[in-house]
Amino acid sequence: MTEPANGRTPPPETVGPLIRGLYVLRHLTATGGRRGMSDLVRDTGQARSTADRVVSTLAALGYARLDGQNAVLAPAVMELGNAYLAASRVPGVLGPIADRLADELDESTSLAVPDRDGARFVHQAARRRTMSITFRAGDLIPAERVAAGTLFATGWTRDDWLRWRDRCTADPAHTSFPLLRPPGTPDAASFEGRVSAARRDGWAPDDQMIEPGLVAVAMPVHDTGGRLVCAVSVASHTSRHTVESLGESVLPRLREAVAVMEKTFASTGPATRWPAAGTSGTRALKQELGPGFVESFARGLRVLTAFGRTGAGVTLAALAHATGLPRATVRRSLITLEHLGYAEVRDGRFFRPTSRVLDLGFSALSRLTLPQIAREHLVRLTGQVSDPASMAILAGDDIQYVARVPTSRIMSMDVTVGTRFPAYATSMGRVLLAGLPAAERAAYVRRVRPRPLTSRTVTSPTRLAALLEQAGRDGHVLLDQELEEGLRAIAVPVRDRAGEVVAAINVSTHADRRTEEQTRTQLLPPLRAAAARIEADLHVAGGYVPISTG
Repeated sequence: MTEPANGRTPPPETVGPLIRGLYVLRHLTATGGRRGMSDLVRDTGQARSTADRVVSTLAALGYARLDGQNAVLAPAVMELGNAYLAASRVPGVLGPIADRLADELDESTSLAVPDRDGARFVHQAARRRTMSITFRAGDLIPAERVAAGTLFATGWTRDDWLRWRDRCTADPAHTSFPLLRPPGTPDAASFEGRVSAARRDGWAPDDQMIEPGLVAVAMPVHDTGGRLVCAVSVASHTSRHTVESLGESVLPRLREAVAVMEKTFASTGPATRWPAAGTSGTRALKQELGPGFVESFARGLRVLTAFGRTGAGVTLAALAHATGLPRATVRRSLITLEHLGYAEVRDGRFFRPTSRVLDLGFSALSRLTLPQIAREHLVRLTGQVSDPASMAILAGDDIQYVARVPTSRIMSMDVTVGTRFPAYATSMGRVLLAGLPAAERAAYVRRVRPRPLTSRTVTSPTRLAALLEQAGRDGHVLLDQELEEGLRAIAVPVRDRAGEVVAAINVSTHADRRTEEQTRTQLLPPLRAAAARIEADLHVAGGYVPISTG
């Protein structure tokens, strides 16, 4: 079975393995990024051997892994969505303006782009409140249930309206949009009336159409040619506003922000160029893995990620150059991607990815936290060294454990997620303190009053300051029995894309198992390798969405 594309027969030049591979990847995304292989076979109607080869190919590219009988998406798959977002320029160029608008209005703002008969969110600036409004990057809402969709429908053609009515007839309860709770039944006349009003007024309201209590107003953002690029929405809760009072409160400032967005979009190039981390060397992988690796599927993914380096509106020749693939191979991949709705062509020669690419792994993983990213790597690290591994962040003057993988030993350290220790007496704490700006680090040393937890605990402020300076130079800390007698630990930092230390990971061991020198020589290399893998995943996952450290 292959994925249907609006009922159209695939052109003869399409690549069958690419169609089947994308079909499996999209279904794995739709189930939250984790699915039993037998269930995946049943979901997609593919032969078990086909599904096995697709998942094996994704695993070889770093996009997925097998956990027992389950296929699990890996953070690296988000580079497909990053490529679209980079090419679209919407979150990279307009996101900072939306963030400033949210700060000024003290209301949530979001950016959404058209996606067939829906609106797909690509950026969110939420407010921290008890009743908070948060959309996940990649979330898709039917056009008739959101203000942005009303705006997008003002430019629909007759065929677009026909497709919308067909979808409403086939799925009146919106079961294909699981984000909606409760589902609703489309009211064609009401929607068409709202679209006419939006065409007249230049903005659209959302009076609890997505869910009870949520109100919003939205305005379109156009490029210099008048093409609709996205919609910017300001959302609130009925405890704060009615839709009428929200419009009165924010529309003047929203209009100003849209004018700035349009001017900035016209004058600014792509904010980020994304390298393809997981799809190079497909020929070598094919030679290594043999029939378990679907090279034509991997090459199609390589074409998708190339948009992140070339931008939108790129020619076949430019994509062939960017991927290093033959023009004929790139052409067939593009024909396939266009047929499935993941790419479009303009003026017969300029190709661009569509927002549907966010259905390929990105939307399922866009709420990953740093501990979730780290856990797989900590499990691997613990298996390598046979000692427990942990991750911690700074919480005031303490560290707080956010991830931990223990080992099965008679004697073990009683530490769980949420446990806190004084930062000065822990390996991870010193790594985190060393990563602070100099002024903050000096303020900490002046403020804290270290107390001896063991006979070895450093309590001298002068000595502590010197050790933190050394930790910054060395890039690691080996702590010997300062937190607890018999406990030795070694830690390294985890840095975000900007190079800032956001967490630390460590391995702890009993002092009788290894000398200090053995701890450094045996544990530091695999510990650094684990930190590098975590950072690689963090940099991809955090490209366009904020990653929580807790």
